[in-house]
Amino acid sequence: MSDADEVDRIVDDWERERPDLDFSPLQVLSRVARLAKHLDRARRQAFARSELEASEFDVLSALRRAGTPYRLSPKALLQQTLVSSGTMTNRIDRLVERGLVTRQTDPNDGRGILVEMSPAGLTRVDAAITRLVDAEAELLARLPSTEQKRLAGLLRKLSLGFDTL
Repeated sequence: MSDADEVDRIVDDWERERPDLDFSPLQVLSRVARLAKHLDRARRQAFARSELEASEFDVLSALRRAGTPYRLSPKALLQQTLVSSGTMTNRIDRLVERGLVTRQTDPNDGRGILVEMSPAGLTRVDAAITRLVDAEAELLARLPSTEQKRLAGLLRKLSLGFDTL
């Protein structure tokens, strides 16, 4: 096999040692796991170049996607980032400290708080998403766009059941 990768070699070894097992799940999911490591590295580098941690990017990108004036309640941020309220409080505190967001009193509810992205936060998140998209495009460059779309559809189909958990 001229296009064999490390997963092929691992599976071949297992099939030799345990011919009683079906190793086809490893053919897919071991590759997904290996690709996830490359993706994680690319993301960390893209965020680092924008002087952000991945957790900071998560909050800023949720605010950016909300549109002008780039403001959400902590509850809305929790729903989008799937972290605990204590974790979100720490993230917001760090972003406030760095001048990337501010806390505002909710004009519709004097007891409520809104988190609003600052101009510096907007600059950082826009730079980070540009770098991230470029890095991810580079990871996928070996596949023509039709195969990328097909792969995206298959992965969507696979992930739908997990997203509801």
